[in-house]
Amino acid sequence: MTYEAIIPRARIGFIIPTSNRLVEPQMQHYLPSDVVPHFTRIGMTNSHKAPLDQLLPRILHASSMLAEAKCNVTVLQCTGTSMSGGVDAEKKVIAEIEHATGRPAISAASAVTSALGALGASRLVFVSETKQHGHEAKLRYLREMGYDIVADKAAGLSGSDEWCTMPPRFWFDQAVALRRNDADAYFISCANIHSLPVIRELEQELGRPVVTSNQASLWLSLRKAGINDVIPALGRLFHQDGVAARV
Repeated sequence: MTYEAIIPRARIGFIIPTSNRLVEPQMQHYLPSDVVPHFTRIGMTNSHKAPLDQLLPRILHASSMLAEAKCNVTVLQCTGTSMSGGVDAEKKVIAEIEHATGRPAISAASAVTSALGALGASRLVFVSETKQHGHEAKLRYLREMGYDIVADKAAGLSGSDEWCTMPPRFWFDQAVALRRNDADAYFISCANIHSLPVIRELEQELGRPVVTSNQASLWLSLRKAGINDVIPALGRLFHQDGVAARV
């Protein structure tokens, strides 16, 4: 008797903060059934928070463990962490992960900017989960990348426990309250929030593309793995086949 091996189209490895509770269920829910997500956790938020260069040894250790699972793409899936050191520091981290694994790597930050590039967006409405201090750090990264932020708001939530329990309608209302006809796209930041279920409804309401951290990383990791599937629930971004250069 011969047996047919079960070989997925791709394996995607995610490095997530110890405090994150939504990357795993969201990726398992939205990824195509023949694409397998793998996860490892490291301390990079709350009491483990540190400058990006100091986190690099932990990130590379996690990357090497995912490499043993033969992941096609490795993803550093924390928006605030990947944006925290600025553009050059984030590029260095991606390069170091690729060197350690011998495979493509992305971060939440590079996924967002690639998604915005694919959508031709440079004028943004920006919503983040954090209080103003964390919001300003992300604003600096976005402005360093050359985006024109036409409206923005820090949601001011208290921390991880509140981020991951606020319902999708909260994020819908935050974005709609900042409606701007001169915006090219809306960016809702954070890998630990329930924003994915309202992407399509928001795009219909606002008439603009909506990009979120987990949606963008799911899209870019698939495209890096050579998979151009459309996931209708995740909006206009998934109709973009190519991996666009950063803005």
